[in-house]
Amino acid sequence: MDARELREKYRGFARWYDLAEALPEALGIRRLRRRLLGQATGRVLEVAAGTGKSFPFYQPAPTAVAIDLSREMLERARRRALELHRRYVFAVMDAEWLGFRDRAFDVVVSTLSTCTFPDPVRALREMGRVCREDGRILLVEHGRSDQSWAARYQDRRAEAHARMIGCHWNREPVELVKAAGLRISRADRRFLGVLHAIEARPA
Repeated sequence: MDARELREKYRGFARWYDLAEALPEALGIRRLRRRLLGQATGRVLEVAAGTGKSFPFYQPAPTAVAIDLSREMLERARRRALELHRRYVFAVMDAEWLGFRDRAFDVVVSTLSTCTFPDPVRALREMGRVCREDGRILLVEHGRSDQSWAARYQDRRAEAHARMIGCHWNREPVELVKAAGLRISRADRRFLGVLHAIEARPA
């Protein structure tokens, strides 16, 4: 699925996205977001911000830029930011072609997104490019279980799942981060090894 197809898919999915994310949140995504994203300070870029589900977990102070491939998702994110009295900047943008100069941000954040990028390694390299050398890349992701029975189920259903919502749920986030040349400072796995909290630094 390329970027155009993904954009079209999320045009209609935007109104249901928060409901679809309720189960992952209950299984631990919300706790991982709270723990990891509260560390974001300075100038922050959130890649594939979606409907802004991460916004409540940021400290009030950071200057944040939120980008997403889908205008419809960003409209919902904008409304969420207003409800939280946050003055963020929003832009429709492809994660694989970030329109920012090198080393422009102190922290780059992405949650539940490497599963959807057509080329996740390229997107992660772009995150590394726009992050300061002493900055941090904070990822809350899901991927292939480390339990064989669950992983086999994910593998069997992977193609159908991707066609339905553009999510490749059996990708390996840690391996993708390594392939992008980012340096992992910390990586934790929860809930059958499916949920990941990853802190990395640019190459």
